[in-house]
Amino acid sequence: MIHTHISLILSKDSLKQANMVIEKLETRVPIEASAEKLFDIFCNKTHTIANIFPEKIQAVEIHEGEWGAERSVISWNYINDGKTCVAKEVVEGIDKENNKMTFKVIEGDLLQHYNSFKFKLQVSPKEKGSVVHWELEYEKKNYSISDPHTTLELVVEEANQVDAYLTNE
Repeated sequence: MIHTHISLILSKDSLKQANMVIEKLETRVPIEASAEKLFDIFCNKTHTIANIFPEKIQAVEIHEGEWGAERSVISWNYINDGKTCVAKEVVEGIDKENNKMTFKVIEGDLLQHYNSFKFKLQVSPKEKGSVVHWELEYEKKNYSISDPHTTLELVVEEANQVDAYLTNE
């Protein structure tokens, strides 16, 4: 069962533009793998996720920069809610000490419904295994757009698949 938390964040520009509301959808997922190993896959070996989870992640390619570096541009071909989708993201920030990173979507299917979209990942160690904290931060193009629950479910499933891969190595 996925437990989610939705909150609204008013951006600095919201005082100027009343329709600009940044929303957040987040969840925490306990996993068996160490925080360092799981973070290493998402940060430095992102391209391997297509091999680990080919049912939903068809390809992960780097367009600019290098794996594990800020400002790198990465594209994803994936299946979400039964549809083939693409996303091009820039790695906005990496904090290797805290196993934390942020991806900002700059092209693709998500931007048909959202003016902006970010994925934030943090993997925290615990006594046995670790906890993956996913946070999706987005601005809807209009109020009739639904919250991206299927996208959150996809990244949770992705983390679980990477966990299974790492614990079966």
